[in-house]
Amino acid sequence: QVQLLESGGGLVQAGGALRLSCVASGRIFRSNTMGWYRKVPGKARDLVATVTSSGSPNYDDSVKGRFTISGDNAKNGVYLQMNSLKPEDTAVYYCYARIKTNRIASGRDYWGQGTQVTVSS
Repeated sequence: QVQLLESGGGLVQAGGALRLSCVASGRIFRSNTMGWYRKVPGKARDLVATVTSSGSPNYDDSVKGRFTISGDNAKNGVYLQMNSLKPEDTAVYYCYARIKTNRIASGRDYWGQGTQVTVSS
């Protein structure tokens, strides 16, 4: 089995910064893509940012220029540096990973348990 362990959420004032971390553990052959999604009550889970194993990032327009995603293939980790936070960034942030558990298996999506980020105005 594969588990994603998140850390780094919390409460911060508008304009502040937080750093989210996520490390995957378990039976991992390769993690193809890792990233972060977020969800607010009453809405679907939305993409924040992803990064491929080759280091190519992808950001939602709402966070471009403020958030930076990075990955560590050796540690099966993904990190999200969030700067210039706004109240509308308040959400539960979920770590995501598409992981192959062996050489011939198809990649499968895994999710963390979620970490709350609250930005006060």
